[in-house]
Amino acid sequence: MWRSMAETLKLTCLDCGQTNALPAARLGAAPKCGTCGAALLPAKPVAVDFETLQKAARTDGLPLLADFWAPWCGPCRAMAPEFEKAAALLKGRARLVKIDTEREPTASIRWNIRGIPAFILFRDGREVARQAGARPAADLVRFVEGATVR
Repeated sequence: MWRSMAETLKLTCLDCGQTNALPAARLGAAPKCGTCGAALLPAKPVAVDFETLQKAARTDGLPLLADFWAPWCGPCRAMAPEFEKAAALLKGRARLVKIDTEREPTASIRWNIRGIPAFILFRDGREVARQAGARPAADLVRFVEGATVR
């Protein structure tokens, strides 16, 4: 997942949906959205809607790991603390988002989600890997690192 320090990345603000251009050298500098001021690399997963997920999956220069979940799903709720740990461990190397399949059924249809929790990793505008089922944070980190090594 090596990047040139001169490279410019696009990151979709997970709060307002605005696309931001960011020099790779600034990834460690707590970058913020130029429109709304929200953190572009939060240390915790961010709940997003279908439109924001679709845009970020299509445009982001960093890997984006999406957790498809529902509030009634016991394994999904049990998985939440591990997903938070993974977000902190991957900060600056990947962004983690959560999408509630109950509120956003279009997302489940769009990405053919058949069971939850389900995790899809996006990179450079396409899906690069997916996994289903609750798992520890370390497994999610290995999943992201293994799928993004070029």
